[in-house]
This record gives sequence, structure tokens and C-alpha cells, in this order.
Amino acid sequence: MQTRSPIFDDLADIMTSAAGAAAGAGEELKSIFRAQADRFIADMDLVSREEFEALKAMTQKLHEDNLALHSKIDALKKAGKKPAATKTKARKKTS
Repeated sequence: MQTRSPIFDDLADIMTSAAGAAAGAGEELKSIFRAQADRFIADMDLVSREEFEALKAMTQKLHEDNLALHSKIDALKKAGKKPAATKTKARKKTS
């Protein structure tokens, strides 16, 4: 009496091959999707993390400078002094 059937052996081989092919197809789809996503992101003209952090630091510094200037202006106003005039001339109002 035979314990293994050649039909079942062939069926098991086919199933194993199909599972391997499905895994390979899944990896191929994943790589195609990743390439498309990379291309899409590159076309969006996004900034790098380093550029973002540099700009963030610059804006934080400007914000702090702005607050310092506002406090100086407020202190001058309280002392009764006018802040120094800017170099721009006021336009005459024509009616």
C-alpha cells in the first residue's frame, strides 16, 4: 500500500510554486508603488528636513528680535520719548 499519492505531491508542488509567485508579485507591486510614491513626492517640490529646521530657527530668531524691539518701543513711550524716525518720508495727502 502506497502512503503518498503522486497527485497530492504534484498538487503540493503547484501550491508551493503559486505561493512563491504570489510573494514575488507582492514584492514587485510594493517596489512599483514605492517608486511611484517617490516620484510623486519629488514632483511636489517639498523642502528637506534640514531646510525646514533652518527656516524654523530663522523665524524664531526674527520673532524674538521683534518682541525685543516692541518692548524697547514700549519702554521709550513710557519714558516720554518718541522712537527714532525711519528713513522713509511720509507722503503728502492730496485731495
